[in-house]
Amino acid sequence: MMIISTKGRYGLRILIDLAMHKDEGFLPLNDISKRQDISKKYLEQIVPVFVKAGILRTNRGSQGGYQLAQSPDKITISDVLRLTEGDFSPVPCVGCEPSECNRKEQCQTIAVWQGLYDVVNNYLGNITLQDIADRQNSSDNYII
Repeated sequence: MMIISTKGRYGLRILIDLAMHKDEGFLPLNDISKRQDISKKYLEQIVPVFVKAGILRTNRGSQGGYQLAQSPDKITISDVLRLTEGDFSPVPCVGCEPSECNRKEQCQTIAVWQGLYDVVNNYLGNITLQDIADRQNSSDNYII
């Protein structure tokens, strides 16, 4: 079972919140914390990952806070979850180069694991923050 940690889930919620409020300038963590019902302390642990990766920018001072550094239609769910969760490889020999498996060339199941890896990456790589923000006010909450 692929489990996404709270860091990944909350990180995604932070970025979707910022995408939905992108026209409001820099937003304080307090505001995001209240809207998303996530402790500010936990948010303070997550946002540096996105700042360092160039997904968020920060501003200090009275008008301080965070905003997306890129357009929300350019940031995929895959981008976000790779930063917080790492690679989506179902087994160590898929997605890693060079391969960590000595048996990869003779493996009878490698095509199954590679297929799963490709499906997950393709699915998450084709959904953007903007897609989710657009659906927030829609009755269609499913993304296919």
